[in-house]
Amino acid sequence: MQLGFYIILLAQFLSALGDNTLLFAAIELLRELHAPGWFTPVLQEFFVGAYILLAPFVGAFSDALSKGRVMFITNNIKLIGSAAMLLGMNPLYAYAIVGVGAAGYSPAKYGILTEYLEPEQLVAANAWMEGATVLAIILGAFLGGILLNRHIMGAFAMVLPWPIAGDIAHFAIVVIIAFYLVAALLNLFIPVTAPDHPSPSRNPVALLKDFAQSFMQLWRDPLGQVSLTVTTLFWGAGATLRLVVLAWALVVLHYDMAKASQLTALVAIGIAIGATIAGEFVRLHDSIKVIATGVLMGLVVMAMAFVQTPLWAAILLTLIGILGGFFVVPMNALLQHRGHQLMGAGHSIAVQNFNENLSILALLGVYAALDHAGLPISWITLVFGAFISISMLIIRIHFRHINPDDHD
Repeated sequence: MQLGFYIILLAQFLSALGDNTLLFAAIELLRELHAPGWFTPVLQEFFVGAYILLAPFVGAFSDALSKGRVMFITNNIKLIGSAAMLLGMNPLYAYAIVGVGAAGYSPAKYGILTEYLEPEQLVAANAWMEGATVLAIILGAFLGGILLNRHIMGAFAMVLPWPIAGDIAHFAIVVIIAFYLVAALLNLFIPVTAPDHPSPSRNPVALLKDFAQSFMQLWRDPLGQVSLTVTTLFWGAGATLRLVVLAWALVVLHYDMAKASQLTALVAIGIAIGATIAGEFVRLHDSIKVIATGVLMGLVVMAMAFVQTPLWAAILLTLIGILGGFFVVPMNALLQHRGHQLMGAGHSIAVQNFNENLSILALLGVYAALDHAGLPISWITLVFGAFISISMLIIRIHFRHINPDDHD
């Protein structure tokens, strides 16, 4: 890999680390404001909502400029959102601003890979990018706990300005702002790439039509259809799985929230391992063959319903992550490559983000409905795992039907 790729990777990691750590600071601010408990999931919805609402526009914006410049601009929007939170804006609104930056950052950070690297490097590059993102999620939770510790803040009390010195949430935000500032500096050194498939118009109605055209074009393309379906289901399932595992650990293992949260980190670690394996052994033209791994992942999720010990829980959760990382990374690479050929990487990733975040909202809604109906967590786990396996099996059968020359 060229040096420029590692600059992209480090900038993306620091920006994502800021996003994930800021979530914990925002939750602490809500607690200090005595906000009701349901504000916490709403905080996530404000962030995710930007991906859905802005999807028709961020892809066109990403493809109209050099991707490095887009990353610089959108990272600074995150910086503005975190600064607004520091200065007293309602955490919901401030985190929504950060979500706007993240929604614009995503098409650029993945789209630049197709412009800067050769096609045969895409799976490996996605493995690195996915691993960095997962590491940012893990470290974000870890740093969130450290920065919200009053003893840690006390060590810096002498150098902190008066409004921050006694407030752990604001102390954490100051550190997070430093992450965004370093990421912005790195963005200035990202290699310049030519704009990819710039939109012919800046009119919002024209951009909506352009997004709709890209949406239909990607769904009608056989390779685009299968990769988009798999990644949409995976990330929707992944967001739901985190909550299912938390509830399962609380009920079955009788863990407290701290231990249960640590258990979910095993899935993220497994994803990083699986992504690394995929980057090493899976080539772009073989990407479709890994869908069978998704069927196996669903079966392992179902097996969780019968586990009663922490050791087996740790083993199965890590395995779930490995299988998930192994099959989603090649699918991401295939989707980016196909989208780059059809409409521009930024457009295709905006379509991908739109579908994935709708999937997250829908599957979280289904989980909430099942939980509200009083279904035991073991049954929810079985239903959820069966849904993953059956969905991936249907996708695999469907693709074999539309592409009979593909056999594995």
